[in-house]
Amino acid sequence: MGPEATVDLMQRIIRLTPALDDIDHIRCIVDNNPKVPSRIKAIIEGDGEDPGPCMADMGRRLETFGADFLVIACNTAHYYYDAVQKAVNIPVINMIDIVSHHVKTNFPEQDKIGILASPAVAMTGLYTKKLKKLGIKDIWPDSVYQDSLFEVIKEVKKGNTVSNIRAAYEKVCENLSKKGVEAAIIACTELSALDSSLPINTVDAAQVLAMKIVQVAKNSPEIQ
Repeated sequence: MGPEATVDLMQRIIRLTPALDDIDHIRCIVDNNPKVPSRIKAIIEGDGEDPGPCMADMGRRLETFGADFLVIACNTAHYYYDAVQKAVNIPVINMIDIVSHHVKTNFPEQDKIGILASPAVAMTGLYTKKLKKLGIKDIWPDSVYQDSLFEVIKEVKKGNTVSNIRAAYEKVCENLSKKGVEAAIIACTELSALDSSLPINTVDAAQVLAMKIVQVAKNSPEIQ
């Protein structure tokens, strides 16, 4: 997936792990593979190579190396979740599922939630379908702000996190707030890596995933 997002997820795992020494940390077997075919070209542009076979192969290799379970450090790439799960004999944690249930549990009074994500997440309906089953409507930024958010994501992929990029991100959040949204899912791991202070309550998908990883690996009670 995106290397910045992959490293960001690993840092979150380290910070969340209760540890007094190196040995207390979780062994992570990571395939930080920026050569996975572009999800943007495959989904948005419609003329790119299917990332599924490459991701399935990565899953098989990680299983062979000794992984007990797998995670995918990209929201959009969960469109290919089934290809990965079918390729291995170990569980693959589904970030879309756990984040959606996290929202339902922690915002029980909310019947709608904003989504901060790539257009590919909207096109595939990844969160839309899951949230609908939970009685929650997904609210997206207006088109001009969604376009701006996509530009922010692409800039983060380039390593550009300067103030004007963060300011554009904040304006997108303000747009959601004006639409009556009280909380939003940060459903793009590039946006998670940006780690901005935002003018809206958020549920960071990367943080929820990291919490689940620690819980499963340590067989510990649910981390709040």
